Amino acid sequence: MHGSEGAGTQQCVPATRLIIGQNSGSAIGTLVERTTRFTMLLHLPDDHGATAVSDAIAATIVTLPERLRRSLTWDQGIELAEHVRLTIEADLPVYFCDPHSPWQRDTNENTNGLLRQYFPKGTDLSAHSPEELARVAAGLNGRPRKTLDWKTPAEALAAVLSAAV
Repeated sequence: MHGSEGAGTQQCVPATRLIIGQNSGSAIGTLVERTTRFTMLLHLPDDHGATAVSDAIAATIVTLPERLRRSLTWDQGIELAEHVRLTIEADLPVYFCDPHSPWQRDTNENTNGLLRQYFPKGTDLSAHSPEELARVAAGLNGRPRKTLDWKTPAEALAAVLSAAV
């Protein structure tokens, strides 16, 4: 990974990626906290360019406690061309995965695979409201994961937050 954090660190660090809709006209961004697998979805119905993605990340990530948003890991996509602005405005350093290194973004790859159960490839993602995305995220966050010893992401997040108190 480019930056000071390497792949495989066990820090509370969100990783982000887009799933693209029909004819590349719409997208849903995935913001996944890597330790707990807690997922938040970014509504990008008409525009998934750099400004729209940066704005959506900035607006969403501030809903996480500050200690869970120390940095952001991103794929090599042009959607985060405004990463410097995001770093400054949201006080969020951005790190990029190395090209052709899917193992550096395995959490997002897995999450996006789960999301395709709700949002199949080739469909118009703009048809889904922010409320529907929140319901899907709540469903994913309530789904037990083997990697979490069969806890849900919501339970894992609650444990991380209570451990710091």
